[in-house]
Amino acid sequence: MRHLRAAFSSIAKLLRRQASLAGGSALAGACLSGAALTATLAQAQTPPTDSKKGIYSCTTADGRRLTSDRPIAECNTREQRILNPDGSQRATLPPALSPEEKVRQEAHERHLAAERATLRDAIRRDRTLMLRFPNEAAHQHGRSQALDDANKARLSSERRIKELAQERKPLLDEAEFYKGRPLPAKLKQQMDANDAAVEAQQQLIENQKAELVRINSRFDAELARLKKLWGGAAPGTLGPGGDGKAANGSNGSEAAAAAASGR
Repeated sequence: MRHLRAAFSSIAKLLRRQASLAGGSALAGACLSGAALTATLAQAQTPPTDSKKGIYSCTTADGRRLTSDRPIAECNTREQRILNPDGSQRATLPPALSPEEKVRQEAHERHLAAERATLRDAIRRDRTLMLRFPNEAAHQHGRSQALDDANKARLSSERRIKELAQERKPLLDEAEFYKGRPLPAKLKQQMDANDAAVEAQQQLIENQKAELVRINSRFDAELARLKKLWGGAAPGTLGPGGDGKAANGSNGSEAAAAAASGR
């Protein structure tokens, strides 16, 4: 601040010197400039005010009315009013939470955060689904591709079973020579391996049939959901099962507002 005052003083002296050389009009201008500089200096010297300061007022449990320029420790468990200098109320400072209340509040906040995360995930999934399938023709094409892949795997297993049946014929022919007698170890091992391979392929076929059912069920559920989204339902408002309930358990309008804001 000392340096600032010295700088203003030097500028004022220079203006006065110019005014004495230029005459009365310049003197008047110099005086005005000096006045402006003085006002600026005074403003710079004025300490800034803290707009957050206020007057705290409360009534204690025994009926005493207390006032302070900061939160009142004796009213820590009571509501405190924050007043402006003119006495009007600016805000309210709620009572401090007990340890049990703080634990409950933190648990509630975690629950709300989890609900918001669930809703964001639902919005993202719905938007991704609509980008992937912009219309019913695109969705049907996706279903056909998925079913085609599963059918190819099933047909491959069926072909392998036929090949194993061909491989078994010479083994059965050889086993005819040992009817009523124990089979040689090598022949028995080959026949057991053939049986195990056939059984494995049969299990694969059953799994592939179940996969076809799962694919159709998934695409049926997607199509039902997409029809609602194509019809104007906001992403994230249909819930996990597409029943029209918001993903976070709120009503549809709240979820729609969140979806519109992109949260």
